[in-house]
Amino acid sequence: MSIAPAPPTIGAPVDAPVRRVRHQARDAATVMAFSAATSLSVALAFLVLALLARRA
Repeated sequence: MSIAPAPPTIGAPVDAPVRRVRHQARDAATVMAFSAATSLSVALAFLVLALLARRA
């Protein structure tokens, strides 16, 4: 028994719309922006911790 969905039959309407390259590019840009923001946040947190440790 398989949990994989069966491929659509020929002539059957497709439920999901076809994703275009611009949608994939927008998703990739969103992931890159999130990754950059997260990296900068972590780097700033470490910088603040290092500065606080230096003063103590």
